[in-house]
Amino acid sequence: MPDQFGHLPRGPARTLKAFVWSMQGLKAAWLHESSFRLEVIMALVMVPAALWLGQTGIERVLLILPVLMVLALELLNSAVEAVIERYGAEHHELAGRAKDMGSAAVFVGLLATVGTWLLILVF
Repeated sequence: MPDQFGHLPRGPARTLKAFVWSMQGLKAAWLHESSFRLEVIMALVMVPAALWLGQTGIERVLLILPVLMVLALELLNSAVEAVIERYGAEHHELAGRAKDMGSAAVFVGLLATVGTWLLILVF
């Protein structure tokens, strides 16, 4: 029975379903998005490097978080693009704008990653 806000109760079975759906999303991104695959490979190099190069726990976290943020942004960007492509390949100004903004979000995440790594490791 839904709670007072209309949500179904969350329990172990629902949490397991959410986990399965998340794994399906990761698999789809890996199979269909070359940018995501490249960013995962970069993360597989950068996360261990962050653990090795960071001198404190906080530095390690600050080096790892933007790398993971880029992966999350890429997943969201890919989701936006998939929804837009679902409705057709014809050009529409708003569709193009949405896809460009999703790409820009990933770009900003990449800039944040580079900036964080430079500030912590160089300066």
